[in-house]
Amino acid sequence: MKKIISTLIIAATFQSGLHAQSDSKPSEEQLYRPNFHFTPKKGWMNDPNGLYYKDDAYHLFFQYYPDGNKWGPMHWGHATSKDLVKWEETDIALYPDDLGYIFSGSAVVDKNNTSGFGDSKNNPVVAIYTYHNPNREKDGKIDVESQGIAYSLDNSKTWTKYSSNPVLKNPGIRDFRDPKVIWDAKRKQWVMALAAQDRAHLYTSKNLKNWTFQSEFGKDLGGHGGVWECPDLFPLKLEGSNEEKWVLIVNINPGGPNNGSAGQYFVGDFDGKTFKIDELFTKQLNKEKAAWLDWGKDNYASVSFDNVPQDKRIIIGWMSNWEYAQEVPTETWRSSMTVAREVSLKKTKDGYILKNIPVAQLKKYHEKSIRKTINIKAENQLVGKSEIDLSKAIIDLDLKKMSSGKYTFALKNTLGEQVLFGIDNKAKELFIDRSKSGKTDFGKNYATSVTKAPLSQVYSNAKMKLIIDKASIEIFFNDGEKVLTEIFFPNENFSELTLNTDTNGSSLVFNAYQLNIK
Repeated sequence: MKKIISTLIIAATFQSGLHAQSDSKPSEEQLYRPNFHFTPKKGWMNDPNGLYYKDDAYHLFFQYYPDGNKWGPMHWGHATSKDLVKWEETDIALYPDDLGYIFSGSAVVDKNNTSGFGDSKNNPVVAIYTYHNPNREKDGKIDVESQGIAYSLDNSKTWTKYSSNPVLKNPGIRDFRDPKVIWDAKRKQWVMALAAQDRAHLYTSKNLKNWTFQSEFGKDLGGHGGVWECPDLFPLKLEGSNEEKWVLIVNINPGGPNNGSAGQYFVGDFDGKTFKIDELFTKQLNKEKAAWLDWGKDNYASVSFDNVPQDKRIIIGWMSNWEYAQEVPTETWRSSMTVAREVSLKKTKDGYILKNIPVAQLKKYHEKSIRKTINIKAENQLVGKSEIDLSKAIIDLDLKKMSSGKYTFALKNTLGEQVLFGIDNKAKELFIDRSKSGKTDFGKNYATSVTKAPLSQVYSNAKMKLIIDKASIEIFFNDGEKVLTEIFFPNENFSELTLNTDTNGSSLVFNAYQLNIK
């Protein structure tokens, strides 16, 4: 188990770090604390947990160690938002107890009070989470993890842990965690997807207290380079159709497409007990081996919100990678979340694409804007130093008449640091190169290779939406058909955006928006 760092030591470390900053050198607060991605005020954060919407507010819980900036005894931190964009951190929701640390899980709005925890005034919110027992782990036991529940009747201000926890005991599996529960309206039952080493187990319940094992999924399917974590099973209608399919997101660490941790997905059908992948998706896996939610290095543990209006499926992920998350160059806090994203399912002749795009609520924060139409030359400046603030921007790129060459965009600062990204039409791939992005000499494999995402064709027209914060970029290619998310740590904020290419005859419609989120 990771060493526990006391609050006193951490406070002293924070203070010494702050005093060490010279007046002329920007602090980590100025350089790296995001303008609009959620991050805790202090301490360590990883997986999002317990995501739900109720009474005009979205709730985000997260794996949290308040007394250190590395992984430690896990709590559930808590933040709320009215619009999935501006988050306000609140009090810690769940603390470790005699049964163990509070690992990842989910939360549901129990509208029918199936649990019996509700009263005449309120539908209960029920959290389902993993207990991780450090004492049993220390003793070399296998049955280290079990599942517990807690409930709230005041919109998560206070929580009561169920007196008969755990509700699901360990069956003899070392990695047995991350319960994600949804209401299966068709069969009037709760369904739990649970990570069990290198596969998912499915359970059902009528009351969230008594669970019945139904089936397992995933042996020899998809990526198996590491342990499976944070599954999420849910139905989605196909774009432009009333046909419904079920999607299973499964995160994996390690074994991602560009090394380290990442998220994959499966598409199929669920009969109330068993999830089976679709025949077309089987052919897709035979060709691709795994279908990836995000090809970048820094989107892990993405799971979806319960009870979102209009039955939208909204996900959010942890914006880091276990290869270096505990060594990134921040001290007061560690890690941010991605922007919230709406997912949709597209069917093509080659298979299924789980698209994800930034939530529409971001548009209301557009402030200063730039619009340009450019006939692309070898070198093109898209954003100059004083045009908009690139530490809080959304940029839409619409490329036309592309040829089979390379289109390299660059975020730059006055120190010569840069993040390169773009489309290589010759190699048929998207890419991000952060090898010269600033601080890079930390962790394992942070900047040792270029991140790549394969494309199925040479594109003559293509779109990209960029979400840029101080220390991150999220790239959504062709309305979220391919996504790349990565973090970086420049020694000065990026202030310019350029485009270089080895081709000619192409054009670009460019729209950039500075965000005003306070």
